[in-house]
Amino acid sequence: MKAFKLFAAATLFLSTTCVPVMAEEISFATEPTFPPFEFMQDGKIVGFEIDLINAVGKVQGFTPKIEPMPFDAILPAVMGGLQEAAISGISKNPEREKKVLFSDGIAVAGQGIMIHKDLEGQIHHMEDLKDRKVCVQLGSVGAEIVKGIPGASMVTFNTMPEAYMELKKKGCDAAVTGTPVHQYYLASTNDQDLVYVKESIVKSVELGIITRKGNEDLINRLNEGIKKLKDSGEYAKLEKKWLPE
Repeated sequence: MKAFKLFAAATLFLSTTCVPVMAEEISFATEPTFPPFEFMQDGKIVGFEIDLINAVGKVQGFTPKIEPMPFDAILPAVMGGLQEAAISGISKNPEREKKVLFSDGIAVAGQGIMIHKDLEGQIHHMEDLKDRKVCVQLGSVGAEIVKGIPGASMVTFNTMPEAYMELKKKGCDAAVTGTPVHQYYLASTNDQDLVYVKESIVKSVELGIITRKGNEDLINRLNEGIKKLKDSGEYAKLEKKWLPE
């Protein structure tokens, strides 16, 4: 009887110590048509922010679950608890900070203009978009900027690739979005029809990861992970890989 008890105890010990511990899974919403931050490649979601959150998860002991959705649905999904967090080229601004918690900054992006080559030399700055038709992504900082330009008419799209296609067809005079998006598009496609207007940059904004109000524990874990990556040099490697100068 004693031997049986010892055998049972040993079996229980092995069953509880040999089971692999699964890493905690945390959902992150993203809109995967925003290169170089997140986009589809060979059937997978890749990009700067995807590599970044995977690296943060590795050093902080969780597995990110990337959940694609339209950009304008991300904030409500996080606020309502349908998604625990989001990483999707989300810029910090006072209005958003009233609704969600932001992590420390993970990138800085100015807003710039892309034009069709046929308009080269005619558009240099945002004020030159007065009384012109401008393509933007729905809910973006670019859309906010264009709203403030007198006489500019805004054509909205769910994704920037759609906006660029409209610009190529001359359905609008310009497209406004983050400068890394313009630069990566041209570098990755070698598109000869579109021209990035370097002197047009305005309103540099900080991008961050968001979660719902009250979830300070997650924000603290994210901030700690971001700091670890910056201190180790891993962040600089990701920046060099994905964000063109």
